[in-house]
Amino acid sequence: MSASTRASVIARPALALALAAAFAWGVAGCASGAGPSQSPASSDSTSADTGTASPRPTGTSSSQPVDGQCATSALAGSIGPGGGGAAGHVEVTLILTNKGTTQCSLQGWPGVSFVGDGNGTQLGNPAQFDRSTPHDTVVLQPGGTAQAPLKITQAGNYSDSDCKPQKADGFRVYPPGSTESLFIGNTNYTACTSTTVNLLTVGGLAAP
Repeated sequence: MSASTRASVIARPALALALAAAFAWGVAGCASGAGPSQSPASSDSTSADTGTASPRPTGTSSSQPVDGQCATSALAGSIGPGGGGAAGHVEVTLILTNKGTTQCSLQGWPGVSFVGDGNGTQLGNPAQFDRSTPHDTVVLQPGGTAQAPLKITQAGNYSDSDCKPQKADGFRVYPPGSTESLFIGNTNYTACTSTTVNLLTVGGLAAP
């Protein structure tokens, strides 16, 4: 074999290796020059249709649905005067009114929590249930009501660091046995956003 032929045979593997290295470098260069990889869009609890925070079913009653139970859509809620109160808290009355055209029933404790931020965000802990109160089934005729005592401890009883106070927009209420809520607007109260503080205690629903 001539010297020139031998040199050509030796050069071929070296050329192949050089081409492979160049190709790998080019691929790496393209990858590094590409934009950042796309990640899935993050989700949140804001409804695109309404612009309000999706209700969280916390503080719902442990009561089971009853025959002829009032649908949440058939109820209106309001806050009325209560039994007064003592130092550091007030007592009001949570009122649920049957705005439908047929009778319906409620039995047990409603779930209640403060909401705020202008979008229904729950503020702090939901109401604790006062299980010492009567809770017989209440039959509501059209326009009829069921009432529950609601004790509201004043946020000012706690330090700002313990309470993390925030003005509430009102209350979210879950009728007993329901996972759908209604809103009662009321800006008279300050909530504690800290979950180490409990401001609300609600009794069982009863006939007025």
